[in-house]
Amino acid sequence: MEGSGSRQAPGLMVPWRNRSVLAFVWRGLAFVALWLILVGGRNPADRPAIVVAVVAATWASLRLLPPGRARLSPIAFVRFVLRFLRQSIVAGTDVAWRALHPRLPVRPGFVIYRPHLPPGPALDAFCAMTSLAPGTLPAGPDDSGAIVVHCLDVGQPVASHLAADEELFIRALGRGGDDG
Repeated sequence: MEGSGSRQAPGLMVPWRNRSVLAFVWRGLAFVALWLILVGGRNPADRPAIVVAVVAATWASLRLLPPGRARLSPIAFVRFVLRFLRQSIVAGTDVAWRALHPRLPVRPGFVIYRPHLPPGPALDAFCAMTSLAPGTLPAGPDDSGAIVVHCLDVGQPVASHLAADEELFIRALGRGGDDG
């Protein structure tokens, strides 16, 4: 259809274009998996509701966050997830130890972290992931655009951990670095 002079409205998903079809299929499969995890799929009477919910969620997902140029790197994504899980266990153990210690060895405060990701959905996703780690909580951006992070112990290397997490996150998104 190249050169035929046909135009489409910006942001409109055209189902016959390969990128849009692939994004629709992958996101649809993700929503089916989420539905099956949360609700299960044992009752055949639920299938029409599943189809309607998955199609609506997939359509809304593509309208709100159209497919981008970034390609998820499976190897880097696995590395990111493994680091996140390891860090969560270590941080959770540390928080539990501090909570159960008789003298409660905490030095709460704020750490400023300057992200490499530009403001937008990727940075928002990174902050959401960071908020899941025990002992740290992004409190929002400061006036310069840096992230203010509340932590239980300002003596810990919070900023360097965030930098390592962000680097793996960026690689997982396929935005740079070596996947090897």
